[in-house]
Amino acid sequence: MEVDVLGPLSVSQESASIVPTASKPRTVLALLAVRANRFVALSSLMDELWIAEKPPSARTAMQSYILHLRKKIAAGSKRRPDGSVPEAKDVLVTMPGGYLLKAADDHVVLDNFELLAAAGHRAREQGDFQAASENFARALGLCRGRTLADVQVGPHLRMEVERIEEARLNVLDRRIESDLRLGRHHELLSELRSIIAAHPTHEGLCAHLMLALYRSGRRSEALEVYQRMRATLVSELGLEPSPALRRLQRSMLISDHGLSELNVTWDVSTF
Repeated sequence: MEVDVLGPLSVSQESASIVPTASKPRTVLALLAVRANRFVALSSLMDELWIAEKPPSARTAMQSYILHLRKKIAAGSKRRPDGSVPEAKDVLVTMPGGYLLKAADDHVVLDNFELLAAAGHRAREQGDFQAASENFARALGLCRGRTLADVQVGPHLRMEVERIEEARLNVLDRRIESDLRLGRHHELLSELRSIIAAHPTHEGLCAHLMLALYRSGRRSEALEVYQRMRATLVSELGLEPSPALRRLQRSMLISDHGLSELNVTWDVSTF
């Protein structure tokens, strides 16, 4: 079983996709997939499908969705050397009060993402920014788009999607910080402009772009980035930039000694 939620839903058994085309069974599979190898309560699955009042046939409908998924799992299963076929119920397991989708740990892409991200955070804490950048980049390389982009989400999946997207943004933030510490400011400019267009109020990313521009000898452009961020924050949220971002701007304003005045190791962790 291969399980990937870091983009459009992808779940396959022996390379055969088991993702349904119908919306509700796809949502059921998505919740099982995002919590692969963990118990998912039947009540949670039904809450995901029927946010308002559940129909009298809800439990029967759920059983039909599970049966449908098991049929797809069985259809994709290859015979073992002894001629037997893996039981679909051993992959999509019935448990008291719910279900569990079973997959090998290294076949769950979200687990691999989290392991690489953790390795990156450890390396960063130890001051090994090369290893941090590499691990963060490998984690981000697993992402194929917005989490569960093709699934209709309810309350439980929405929470999971928000958690994963926040983790991905954090990994991206830390990868860029690591690259800045490695002196890769010229390489980051185009990427940072694109990222900030998608996240116009993210002060940490704004600080990264300001610093990359400053270190590239483009102080006036770095200060323009600050002014645009401030205008956006004030107009959209009624907020002034954080003290950390204001300190970064002031450091650039008063610098009289070229690029060496502002060190690339400016602590963006305060954002």
